Order: sequence, then C-alpha cells, then structure tokens
Amino acid sequence: MQIKVGDATLSLVKGDITQQDTDAIVNAANSGLVGGGGVDGAIHRAGGRAIMEECRQIGGCRTGEAVITTGGRLKARFVIHAVGPRWAGGESGEPELLASAYRRSLEVADEEGLRSVSFPSISTGAYGYPIDAAAEIALRTVKGHLEGRTGIKSVTFVLFSDEDLAEYRKALSSLSE
Repeated sequence: MQIKVGDATLSLVKGDITQQDTDAIVNAANSGLVGGGGVDGAIHRAGGRAIMEECRQIGGCRTGEAVITTGGRLKARFVIHAVGPRWAGGESGEPELLASAYRRSLEVADEEGLRSVSFPSISTGAYGYPIDAAAEIALRTVKGHLEGRTGIKSVTFVLFSDEDLAEYRKALSSLSE
C-alpha cells in the first residue's frame, strides 16, 4: 500500500528492515545506543562493527531524539538511530516523544541530504507501545513532514508481521480519507 504526499511516496511493506535498499534505515534504538534485541539487535548484527563503533563515539541519545551513523555492511548507506518512549499508559508524554522520534529522524535525513528512508514501528516491540496508537502517530508525523519543505522522496514503513502491517494499513487508510 502506498500514497503520494506532495512529491514523495509513503509506502507500507512487510519485510526485514535490514534488507532495505534506501539511503537510510531507522533503528528503534535505546538511549545508550548499545544495541539490544528486536530491530536494534538485527541492525547491529547485519551492519557489523562499524555501526557500534560510531554509536560508542556518539555516546547516547535522549528519548524523542535521533542520531546518524554509517550503515556498515547494510545496503542502506546510513542508520538513523531514533529513541522512542517506553509505554507507561500514555500519560507520561509518550505520544509527543514518539512523534518527536519520527520527526527528528526525518530532520536528520534532510540535514544529510537523504532522499529515501525506511522506518520500523518504533517503540511497539519491547517498549510496549500499542501498535494502533503508534501507527497513527508515526504516519501522521511522517505525512506532515513530507507535506512541508523536504528533499525526501520516499518513506517506507517496513513492518515485521502481518498484524503490524494490518494496523498500519488501517491507520494509513483513515489518514488519507
């Protein structure tokens, strides 16, 4: 499923984010940038030591922020490490922090002159963010960025499961009505 947003295309696919051939893939990182499980671990394993070495030099990243490193051995030239919030019931600023993680990722991509970015579903794995709410925030934030001044021409959400893809499709359908 895909829609046009200004001069850009916003797409949803089921797949493995480590296999995306875009300028950058986004990592659902932890604040220490030390690697972990899920998407984070998969990206570090597939991309190799160079990513971790740059992460160590950066030292960390606050929740709602994003930093960029090499893509190492990945097809993508860069990895944008975005730190989403842990779900704590929704009353601790989680929606704003999640939107900020997506927005900052796109701002970093624009600062680097990147034209294509692939995202996972940030914070919906080990951090426990409800997928339906996260999908709506992610897509609304990315669509809003693409409607503004940006050089980004392609954003792809790469979802791991059929269930996650279905939630993102539902959110995208309601957003494009």
